[in-house]
Amino acid sequence: MNINELKQKFIDKYGESGADIRVFHAPGRVNLIGEHIDYNGGYVLPAALEFGTTLVIREREDNKLQLASTNMSYEGTLTTSSVGEEKTGEWTDYPVGVMVELAGKGVKVTKGYDFLYHGEIPNGAGLSSSASLEVLTGYAIQSLEGVSDIDTVQLALLSQKAENEFVGVNCGIMDQFAVANGAEDHAILLMCDTLEYEKVPFRTGSYKLIIGNTNKRRGLVDSAYNERRSQCEQALAILKEQLPALNYLAQLTPEQFVTLQDQITDEKVRQRAQHVVEENARVLASVEALRENDLVTFGKLMNASHESLRSLYEVSCEELDVMVEEAQRIPGTLGARMTGAGFGGCTVSLVHEDDVERFVSEVGAAYEARTSLQGEFYVCGVGDGVKELKEAK
Repeated sequence: MNINELKQKFIDKYGESGADIRVFHAPGRVNLIGEHIDYNGGYVLPAALEFGTTLVIREREDNKLQLASTNMSYEGTLTTSSVGEEKTGEWTDYPVGVMVELAGKGVKVTKGYDFLYHGEIPNGAGLSSSASLEVLTGYAIQSLEGVSDIDTVQLALLSQKAENEFVGVNCGIMDQFAVANGAEDHAILLMCDTLEYEKVPFRTGSYKLIIGNTNKRRGLVDSAYNERRSQCEQALAILKEQLPALNYLAQLTPEQFVTLQDQITDEKVRQRAQHVVEENARVLASVEALRENDLVTFGKLMNASHESLRSLYEVSCEELDVMVEEAQRIPGTLGARMTGAGFGGCTVSLVHEDDVERFVSEVGAAYEARTSLQGEFYVCGVGDGVKELKEAK
């Protein structure tokens, strides 16, 4: 749906008014490589996607806030004085939580507004629909309330806090950070603990990213996440006896780990640590490859990442493995891997544009034949972070 169509939907819903209609956009995000190492002091490499969430918004003459979505039937109505007084358990808790956090930072919603959101990100696919919604709301409200120089790093932190404390979801910072700070044709090398980051050129040229949604419900994520964290903590405690200055597993080089790994007698614990150390090295090698515009090497690192997540960290599943295997069979695929927490969710593949149609057709058919599930595929490039849209697209 283009901007003019969205504006017309907005007018159909809220009527004509003398006030200006403004339009804002925030992307979804995908993590290209660097999985399950953020809590081990490692780097992640997310990128903003070309598609995301769009907000059409207009000032009202009263203090009423009306929130609606083209994707959801539920609509929220509140006033500037009642923001944050109650949670509904509905999607509107995400933007309302951001308003609460903004008020705590001295940016109160002083006027009434009509909101119409339109999301292109499939809910539950692991592409950060909630982070997109949060960052989008925070950016738009600051713009309309007269904040002249919006700090996108602080906006990401504020959005994360809204999700943690108001919505009650204990997410990390990567999603909001990538949504707020993404840049076209760039990935973001991010250290989640310190928010040290660097924009890395990601010139895909004649290659496209294809996000594959397995449509497998993710039932084991929380328990497996807690178990993996515990195993990593065990490995770190053992290795600290040899290296007292070691604070995180990802501070080790693969060469250092080889010399120390026999200290970890539990095979599973040793495998978890091996994944962390080698995955962090893969992220750094990926950055070097992208700086050289070497997509072939980057693709090989993606493949190696999936194999490690499958065999060492054991957070993949049959559906993810099948989709990755079938993706890697397509001649134009440079690399494919699971992305996200695992046990379902999505894969990300880097595929030559001439093979995209074949990829979607053949991988889709083989995946359904082998799993009895229907996959969904989203073809995209790397887009900008949150921004106001000044012209129709």
